[in-house]
Amino acid sequence: MNFKKSFVYLPLIFALLLAGGIWFGMQFTGSNSTHQVLRISGHGNSKIESILAYIQSDYVDDIDRKKLEKEAIEAMIASLDPHSDFITAEEFHEMNDPLLGKFEGIGVSFRIEKDTITVISPLKGGPSEKVGIMAGDRIIFIEDSLVAGVEVTNRDAMRKLKGDKGTKVRIKVLRRGVDGLIDFTITRDVIPTYSLDIAYMLDEKTGFIRLNKFSATTHEEFMEAVVELLGKGMNQLVLDLRGNTGGFLSAARDLADEFLTDGKLIVYTEGKNRPRSFAFATKKGLLHDFPVAVLIDEGSASASEIVAGALQDNDRGIIVGRRSFGKGLVQEQLPLPDGSAVRLTVARYYTPTGRSIQKPYNGDKMEYHHEALERYENGELMHPDSIHFADSLKYTTPEGKIVYGGGGIMPDVYVPLEVDSSLVYYNRLANSGLLFQFAFEYADTHRPELSSYGTPQAFAQQFRFTDKMYSELVAFAAEKGISGTDKEKQAARQKTAILFKAYVGRNIYDEAGFYPIYREIDNVLQEALKVLGKEEIVL
Repeated sequence: MNFKKSFVYLPLIFALLLAGGIWFGMQFTGSNSTHQVLRISGHGNSKIESILAYIQSDYVDDIDRKKLEKEAIEAMIASLDPHSDFITAEEFHEMNDPLLGKFEGIGVSFRIEKDTITVISPLKGGPSEKVGIMAGDRIIFIEDSLVAGVEVTNRDAMRKLKGDKGTKVRIKVLRRGVDGLIDFTITRDVIPTYSLDIAYMLDEKTGFIRLNKFSATTHEEFMEAVVELLGKGMNQLVLDLRGNTGGFLSAARDLADEFLTDGKLIVYTEGKNRPRSFAFATKKGLLHDFPVAVLIDEGSASASEIVAGALQDNDRGIIVGRRSFGKGLVQEQLPLPDGSAVRLTVARYYTPTGRSIQKPYNGDKMEYHHEALERYENGELMHPDSIHFADSLKYTTPEGKIVYGGGGIMPDVYVPLEVDSSLVYYNRLANSGLLFQFAFEYADTHRPELSSYGTPQAFAQQFRFTDKMYSELVAFAAEKGISGTDKEKQAARQKTAILFKAYVGRNIYDEAGFYPIYREIDNVLQEALKVLGKEEIVL
């Protein structure tokens, strides 16, 4: 790989894949979650049990039986496919809670900044807000454990802060402008999680809804947003599934049902030990006649691909963006007696035309999950004409449109990554993370005045990115080794101002402060709006 050539986009892709890699391991698409308990025989009548017993009784040194069992199970499952998985008892809730729509904890969103847990915002009405935790607080101690400056991870923080409802946790925080540390004792409670990031009107007739996963509450959240947007005059919709790595098959089915008329096939599944099972649309959908554009990219997987595939194969709406991840496997979860679980692939799913969109797997999990890097290297992310499908992967929709299987959903309208040599300085700022970091520091130090705008709409209308701010950003970037010519810096000024403002808006007003601003430089969204504006859109 030519890493000099790849510098502009690789950090962005690595960030996407890191986030996607976590979620691919945590989420699953399962049609029938089983509740049976898988029991391992204790009579030594299998080779694995016999070997474990032999090692435990006769090995030269002491061994950790549980550790050995875990490693044996992981090795066995790893040989099957990239989405079957073993979940330890310690990881069980961490991996399942995001899909259940709730968990038990203290109710804050946080980010690790400069090796410190930084509160982005306390949940309104949640246990942290009730005791006085504020956005910008740095958590220094949890109980008696120092968690700042010790390379704490997101997983470490979540494990320490989550806990059963009614239990208490003591924390000490550092707050800007206050001497010393402030002590808080927080009583944990049930905390809802949301799969809907934002729903708002792009213009007088176009609604926008962004989903980050398909959980037990996704359909309910989606419909609440739809009803609200209908009340504001929505008669067409942009559904953003970019970076949405999936979740429950039932949630995808219910969502697709809102767009498809009675009797239309949504998806079907089939496995060696699972008979073919079909999911059809019903009469209940509210959006049967609404023009819709679905946004996808290389981070859209599983349930996201079910929705996109169902609409595409039924000649319903338009799919915009880049080729999706390519996960066409269905998992079921089997609990084990000690609280751990096995998540096993039991079937494949197929789109209405009969496409399997599962991408190839050669046994290398790392290569499989990082396949987007190959897409970058072979030019696919910048040039759609570099993508070639075998004739055997061609399928035809009822209205004669050609679609393809064999690895993800290929959009109807392909929007490549922007390759503009005049924006090289902007790309360095954005993809190195320096622009994000500078915006976070700015928001943190100017929080009172930024909060005084009152609403994200007022912030978007009134906040200005000044020449002084840009000069400070350029100096900050230079200190970190990012430089550019005067011409490159001037060319980067406008897009930098928009992205900086969007990042600051997110830090103060959450997603409502980000997306309405970021839309100005979101080329995929802009393309979707162009398509929706054309009368000849396929419905």
